[in-house]
Amino acid sequence: MVALTENVALATSPAATRRAPSRLGDRIFRAAALGSALLVLVVLAGILAAIAYGGWPAFQTFGPGFLTSSAWNVGREEYGALVAIIGTLVSAVLALVIGVPISLGIAIYLTQLCPGWARRPVAMTIELLAAVPSIIYGMWGLFVFAPLFARFVQVPVSNLVEGMPIVGTLLYAQVPSGVGVLTAGIILAIMIVPFVASITRDMLDQIPTVLRESAYGIGCTTWEVVRHVLVPQASVSIIGAIMLGLGRALGETMAVTFVIGNANRLSASIFDPGSTIASRIANEFNEADGMQLNALMALGCILFVITFIVLIVARLLVRRAKVA
Repeated sequence: MVALTENVALATSPAATRRAPSRLGDRIFRAAALGSALLVLVVLAGILAAIAYGGWPAFQTFGPGFLTSSAWNVGREEYGALVAIIGTLVSAVLALVIGVPISLGIAIYLTQLCPGWARRPVAMTIELLAAVPSIIYGMWGLFVFAPLFARFVQVPVSNLVEGMPIVGTLLYAQVPSGVGVLTAGIILAIMIVPFVASITRDMLDQIPTVLRESAYGIGCTTWEVVRHVLVPQASVSIIGAIMLGLGRALGETMAVTFVIGNANRLSASIFDPGSTIASRIANEFNEADGMQLNALMALGCILFVITFIVLIVARLLVRRAKVA
């Protein structure tokens, strides 16, 4: 009788008589999530359609020669994207060559070698670099770094390598003003270091401590632990961080505009001024009209395609790293 009374009480309790949750809230949540995803795709498609529509007259007028021509003459309405494409790729590659080793070194130092009391201040200082506006990097590069770079690097190196084969062409500055493709690459390297270093550090921290202790237990040095344990475990995330930095370097505008020199000419020397797609658009878009505006829109379309190719390559590298 007591058991029967307890069952009746449980059956009539508020928890038992509570109604099943309505499906309306779940439907609203699903619709909101789907709408958010579709909104991103619609915006992306709209941007691509707008720049493709604006650049189509340039592609139609100049054809494939637009990609291979180095001409950029507003008076004659002759336009080519080759100088800007090469400048974009070279400056981004230089940024990776300079910035990625520094970023990896910072991440490894913070996770393996840095004293506990200094780890947080150093990490916060590195992360604060990401909050600095790009125009500040550009102004610092133009007014502070470029004169020092010209005086202590370009002039001595140019005097040293003048007349040498290959090196004398690659590292010789015709006018050592401090601005140029290498200067832009260095500034871009400083800008991508916080992103690559922070992501890599976070991934290295996520590696189980037992793996490191096991490696140290069998007599591995710190270098061997980093080379054979940490880097392979975090390789996928490191590749993603590097691709993120590459995307930042490809699309950077203001900082590069300040320090690259904005010269429309091809040069074999990385000390000489050059141009990128973003810097050319920033310099000329406000005053552009007619075919010049169409050519700038076509440059934007090319930059979009380059970024898309970088994304595909990143996906392939990440997939290959996962399989390995």
